[in-house]
Amino acid sequence: MSSTARDIGQWEMATVLSTDPEASRAKVLRLRLPEPSNHLAGQHYVVRLTAPDGYTATRSFPVVSPPDRSTDIEIAVERIAANEVSMFLNKDVQAGDQLEVRGPIGGWFVWPGDTPALLLSGGRSALFPMIAMLRLARRTGASDLIRLVVCVGSPEGLYFSGELPGPETSIVYTNRAPDTAGRPPGRLKKHDVPIMPTGALAFICGSSSFTDRATELVTRTGIPVGQIRTDRFSSSGSH
Repeated sequence: MSSTARDIGQWEMATVLSTDPEASRAKVLRLRLPEPSNHLAGQHYVVRLTAPDGYTATRSFPVVSPPDRSTDIEIAVERIAANEVSMFLNKDVQAGDQLEVRGPIGGWFVWPGDTPALLLSGGRSALFPMIAMLRLARRTGASDLIRLVVCVGSPEGLYFSGELPGPETSIVYTNRAPDTAGRPPGRLKKHDVPIMPTGALAFICGSSSFTDRATELVTRTGIPVGQIRTDRFSSSGSH
């Protein structure tokens, strides 16, 4: 299957290889596609569920595995009570099941892996597309190109906590911080935003209020608006 076919978005059947809990409110589903994935770090796949009566429901989920041109991908699924697809994938899907998927989706909020990039996530699931970017940088030896700032309310809301310690990452706790945190809790401030080399891209993911504030802070560090890419979502987690 060509890259063009996938970009257009043909539906295909993926086999669930595993479903692994991530913190208390999400799962990571490892899927095997019939053809190798050509996704980029930051892209999504759409999952479509079909009931016996023909009713369908769809939802887009970020790919958290780095691009490797294999047939296997991982998607992160946060449990959101108001969304039937995310609830089904968290509660009912098991290894061996098949899911109808379409992707990869999105060509704007993607990191190619070869240019400096500042990543700012605000909220639990806002981190998901950036985990793929972080993993890509580490896998290819390009960690010096990126800086990831994760804003989250409390330690309990931090996903992928085992992967975040590192010279390219920092965590800003906005409501309650652990004793080991390097700063008191509070919202993102200018001194939390690293200074990046000329030409760096900035990727900002979170609520509209977080995205607006983070964009203002990033521009004050010298990154022009034209090099800032945003991904906004509502309080229900919808992009």
